[in-house]
Amino acid sequence: MPMGGKQEVSFVSLIYRKVVKFGPLRLNMTKNGLSSWSLKIGRWSWNSRARSHRVDLPGPFSWRSGSRSS
Repeated sequence: MPMGGKQEVSFVSLIYRKVVKFGPLRLNMTKNGLSSWSLKIGRWSWNSRARSHRVDLPGPFSWRSGSRSS
């Protein structure tokens, strides 16, 4: 027990996330509701939160375009 009789308690934060898929449309849900949505057709995808296009390339690579900096 630390000096002064106080104990420190730490908790692990849990994050709730769920992805609901309707064909090429994906809805990203959190405990507060809809977080973002994305559209994926073949190797091309678009995300509403990042507002960027992404193309999956062979291997562990991908190409991203159109992201906005805030």
